[in-house]
Amino acid sequence: MIFSEFKNTHKLLAQYKYTWAPIEKGYNNRTIYINVGDLSIKEKPVSQQMKDKFVGGKGFDLRLLWDATKPDTRWDDPGNEIVISGGPCCGITQYSGSGKAICCAISPQTDIIVDSNVGGFFGPFLKFCGFDAIEIQGKSDQEVMIVFEEERAVIEIYEAGDLPTDSHVLAEELHQMMANPENEKDKYNVSVVSAGTAADHSLIGMLNFSFYDIKRKKVRLKQAGRGGIGTVLRNKKIKAVVAHVKTIGGNRNNVVNMEAIQERGRTFNKEMRELDDKQCEMRSKGTAHLTHVMNDYDLLPVHNFKFGSHPDAFKINGDVWKSFFTQNVPDGCWVGCNMACAKGVDNYELRSGPYKGDKVIVDGPEYETTSSLGSIAGIFNPDFTIEANFYCDTYGICTISWGTILGFVMECFENGILNEERTGGLKLNFGNADVAMELLHMVSRGEGFGLIAGQGVRKMKQIFAKNGWGDPRFMQDIGMENKGLEYSQYVSKESLAQQGGYAMTNKGPQHDEAWLIFMDMVNNQIPTFEKKAEALHYFPMFRTWFGLAGFCKLPWNDVEPENNAQNAEPAKVPEHVDNYVTIFNAVTGLKIDKTELVRMSERVYNFQRIFSIRRGYGLRKHDAQPYRACGPVTKEEYESRAERYDKQLIDKAGFDPIGKSTEEKMAVLRKHREDQYEKLLDAVYERRGWTKNGVPKLEHLKNIGMDLPELIEVVAPLQ
Repeated sequence: MIFSEFKNTHKLLAQYKYTWAPIEKGYNNRTIYINVGDLSIKEKPVSQQMKDKFVGGKGFDLRLLWDATKPDTRWDDPGNEIVISGGPCCGITQYSGSGKAICCAISPQTDIIVDSNVGGFFGPFLKFCGFDAIEIQGKSDQEVMIVFEEERAVIEIYEAGDLPTDSHVLAEELHQMMANPENEKDKYNVSVVSAGTAADHSLIGMLNFSFYDIKRKKVRLKQAGRGGIGTVLRNKKIKAVVAHVKTIGGNRNNVVNMEAIQERGRTFNKEMRELDDKQCEMRSKGTAHLTHVMNDYDLLPVHNFKFGSHPDAFKINGDVWKSFFTQNVPDGCWVGCNMACAKGVDNYELRSGPYKGDKVIVDGPEYETTSSLGSIAGIFNPDFTIEANFYCDTYGICTISWGTILGFVMECFENGILNEERTGGLKLNFGNADVAMELLHMVSRGEGFGLIAGQGVRKMKQIFAKNGWGDPRFMQDIGMENKGLEYSQYVSKESLAQQGGYAMTNKGPQHDEAWLIFMDMVNNQIPTFEKKAEALHYFPMFRTWFGLAGFCKLPWNDVEPENNAQNAEPAKVPEHVDNYVTIFNAVTGLKIDKTELVRMSERVYNFQRIFSIRRGYGLRKHDAQPYRACGPVTKEEYESRAERYDKQLIDKAGFDPIGKSTEEKMAVLRKHREDQYEKLLDAVYERRGWTKNGVPKLEHLKNIGMDLPELIEVVAPLQ
């Protein structure tokens, strides 16, 4: 079906015609608001204050969401919004990784604001159509599709009840339908946002952003995975949001100094060509190159983060994944990205589920998925991981959350908290790949124990405890979630800084704010609380900036200049930081430096913290971590690394373990580690300008230029 045919057979519910105008210095200077409940569509101007204080991307998302919601708005209220914005640098094609967008909403899992970054083409295409951000509010009473068309300068809402729901089928159909039927390459100018059938029945639904791979002639998907935004999309009865643009490339952002951007782009591309194979092998393995590295350093999550390595990990190392990935294709999820890390498995024949026997392209797996759909469940079978990766994507659920859910469920099963009667006949022991796959399909079908597992770890703990199935404290210790969001896939037990990098995040434990394990655990570069606190100030603030400007973080430090180690602070990759400062200035015409870059993020970061406080969260107690993230919960866990832990008791806790039982040693170690974490909280809060309860101080807000009346109203009573 082509679009003209679709329009003849599907009711047009709303239409908004606008005046298209070129982007100016990275900004359209307007956003678009769409309410699928009352079918209203309207433009909103972007003020200079909004650009000064919030920059773009996540900053715009948060500002718009704050204004649109109330402190008690719930995730499934019509008032909740999905907000998507790319930032001023999003959409340039002359520097790698410049196609990222950020999606925000009140999370079904956490009840606070979740932000999730995503590649694919929709973020840039929204800008090319004329808008710096989109807000989607309201609830439709029927399935709908939202369409942006740059050529006609129009936004339309159509009834869409007969369109498929699963993302790979829907995206293929819509790329075919929206593109010019006489020009195959026009599929490149289409991007689709969708979720999937599992998002209908779970709280962990994600958004897929599509892009057309010209080399393969296939539609591919990238994911905004965290926090259940796909569940919000499906709760609003939105099948898809589609953008169709006229063209890509050139100077669509109308930047101030294209030559400066091109010069930095050429330098980076040279580094990729000459250094990537010696450093991270991103072009051949993507982030999956990390799998065996994490195992070697005892950081690979095995059996629900109980262990950090496994004898069978060789079955899923980086070279194994490379053997599945198609090589020598331009694997970028945005135009002009020479990192080419968006690897794919082509023509993979599915063995189970509704698409059994189909040959499909599987995007990834990324490192997170090689462990979440593998080692964390005690499964070391690449075929299971690849197939589960595909189904998570098309069903629209987060692979990170699903893997951590699997680990928790399996440990509960092996400890008698769950049994076959309680799971509806599923034998969910570690390593049982067939049953794990069936559970995934059950989530999509909305059946049986799949409905419970799809609620996430926090709600499962509550359900199991209410039913009297297990010890609530034990489940709290092994349930790898914080703020309601499941942990991403690194074992943080031996890195106090990474424990903070997870549990002190605004949205919940995700590695995109701070990945400090090697600095802390391996290289011992931040040995004191003061140094850890400085790292937990700088890196979350710096990394936040990528989501304000529209960049992917991987080109920052997944390949480094050859002389980077000679710098005073090599972990910051200062030459690449300078690239970003130069490019931002070249796009916008501003004159920021690396210090202002961090302050830009600091304003938005503190705003998000206060947003959580406004909703009844965002305090010290909400930064608590499950003990499994901090130390050994079980006797088996302690004794598997007894030499390490005994030595730590002597060296760090001043306790002689000789002659003591494992239980006695575990109790002393636990008290020591929990005390260390509390001291870390004190140090980090002080460095960030927060009270001991985690509340931004009035003086700090004034110093960073965020003493806005609406923020002061929230935090003043808590000083």
